[in-house]
Amino acid sequence: MAKTIDLTNFCDERLKLSEIKDFPGAWNGLQIENDGEVKKIGAAVDAGMEPFELASQTGVDFLIVHHGLFWTPPTPLIGANYNKIKHCLSNNLAVYGAHLPLDCHPSIGNNAIIARKLSLEPSSTFLPFEGNDIGLIAECRFPREDLHSKLHNLFPLGIKAMEFGSATPSKVAILSGSGQSAVNEILDAGSDTLVTGELKQQHFNLAQELKLNLYACGHYATEVFGVDALASEVAGQFGLPYEFVETHCPL
Repeated sequence: MAKTIDLTNFCDERLKLSEIKDFPGAWNGLQIENDGEVKKIGAAVDAGMEPFELASQTGVDFLIVHHGLFWTPPTPLIGANYNKIKHCLSNNLAVYGAHLPLDCHPSIGNNAIIARKLSLEPSSTFLPFEGNDIGLIAECRFPREDLHSKLHNLFPLGIKAMEFGSATPSKVAILSGSGQSAVNEILDAGSDTLVTGELKQQHFNLAQELKLNLYACGHYATEVFGVDALASEVAGQFGLPYEFVETHCPL
């Protein structure tokens, strides 16, 4: 058993929450308290009712999520919002959220882990936001054909590939989740290839016109890595059991 405050402080310091600004309205850190004691760690991509229920069913009382509960100015606790909060309070489930800090962390962030799993070597960052770069640039030492194959293996639910760039990309840009803001920036960062979660229809035309390789691998699928890595570290640090709460989101 461990103290909720100790786990919270560990996560805050590991992710350097005080140094990384997020989107307006996004809240990073402890979002719902429990009774102060933790017996089991869980991780999920989203703070939804299904992951909350699955976490409680398996005895999780400290759940780390990537997409937290709070994104906008104060929201009335009615309907689905009320039901989620009620469930957490009734089941002694603490919820900790970390968004951009868990995308861009140099070792346990989504981008960094994707790079490692693809055998890419991180070399720099790009896409500045409020003083911090949230995208990663990695060196690629194999042809596009191999990159495509590695992506297919890493994301078995399927990828959407738009291959109009170099057949031998030397640098690959990585931005987990929504990659719309990165498409127009990768060339300036020295890359014509982007691995991301989701894109818009117009990016197909843009890929043709700018001669880019764009890979949309699923918003959810590209963001399972960071919460899993952080929760695993927390569990190991405090000697607690851990379970990833899988919801099989296809998007």
